[in-house]
Amino acid sequence: MFEQTKALCQHFLDMGIPGFDLIVYKDGECILRHMGGYADLENKIPVKGKEKYHIYSCSKLITCAAAMQLWEKGMFSLEDNLSDYLPAFAEMTVKTENGIRKAKNSIKIKDLFRMTSGMSYSMHTPELEEYYNIPGNNCPTVETVNMFARTPLEFEPGEGWKYGLSHDVLGALIEVLSGEKFENYVKAHIFDPLGMAHSTFLHPLEDWEGFARQYRYNKETGEFSLAWHFWCHLKKDYAGGGGGCISTVEDFIKFLEAMRVGDVILKKETIALMAKDHLTEQQRAMYNAASRSGGYGLGMSALRPDNRERTDFGWGGAAGAYASVDPLNNVSFYYAQHVFGAPNRHLRSWLYKTIRADLLGERVEVPFEKPDDAPALTY
Repeated sequence: MFEQTKALCQHFLDMGIPGFDLIVYKDGECILRHMGGYADLENKIPVKGKEKYHIYSCSKLITCAAAMQLWEKGMFSLEDNLSDYLPAFAEMTVKTENGIRKAKNSIKIKDLFRMTSGMSYSMHTPELEEYYNIPGNNCPTVETVNMFARTPLEFEPGEGWKYGLSHDVLGALIEVLSGEKFENYVKAHIFDPLGMAHSTFLHPLEDWEGFARQYRYNKETGEFSLAWHFWCHLKKDYAGGGGGCISTVEDFIKFLEAMRVGDVILKKETIALMAKDHLTEQQRAMYNAASRSGGYGLGMSALRPDNRERTDFGWGGAAGAYASVDPLNNVSFYYAQHVFGAPNRHLRSWLYKTIRADLLGERVEVPFEKPDDAPALTY
């Protein structure tokens, strides 16, 4: 069984991906655990299934779930102004054709969830680098996020869509609302209840024990090189809600299953709200222009009632992670690899299609050869 899915994974290895790990659940049971290649290519150490990975933007799913726990408790409204809780965001500026001016709209908390705040991924402006390099500064999360407010927005809040630091800001908001360090809140309210013992948002920077080695692909040369740089971890006290989580395949599927079943860490109704498309037509046009299709919910790709070929929600990560939850078919899966700029990035979403086809006994034609106009997903 799962011949098409396994063939797709084999193709990833043929493309040069050093190693991968895939887990598929249906009706609460593991129906496929498939791994291959090497966790350490140079030393020919095979993937064994216990490796830790930087999951990068798959972190966003956890951060948004954590924030919605506080929403369920009535601690904020999606329509609230962000500045009510993080005053540094009260006086924002925005880029225009005529230069930088004061923003007219306030950033709403819903703008953080749906990436409509106007924030980009400008983490290394000269001003921020100056802040990072202050002697003794270990970049505490809330203080660092407040510094992000000094960067001009790409557009008026609520008037567009752009992938950026919104969920890092959401992590700081969780810290302010809960009165707990963001990383401690997630551990107490998500990781510990689900038994995710090998997951954290604040991993010691010097400890790489148990990690799959991380690589970078050079599309010009076709070569893979070691890339230990962890760009989401600014300093030892910064817990990045948008990309700072470290986890294992066996841990992360527990989170996805909790999101599939509902009434575990979040109510079913809350998860349905998160998985609903929240974009306006104007915002969706920018979302689609960023090589994405469909809609976007509160921190994840959205379920669209007009698309019966895709009944899942989820997201991916910069080094190749890919998470999917299909509540209609009671399926969830998680795929891990550790390669920046990987040559198979355009094929990750086909895992959903091959898994679904294998379960239904159908055939699906995977476009193994990348056409020139194939989207290159940026997460």
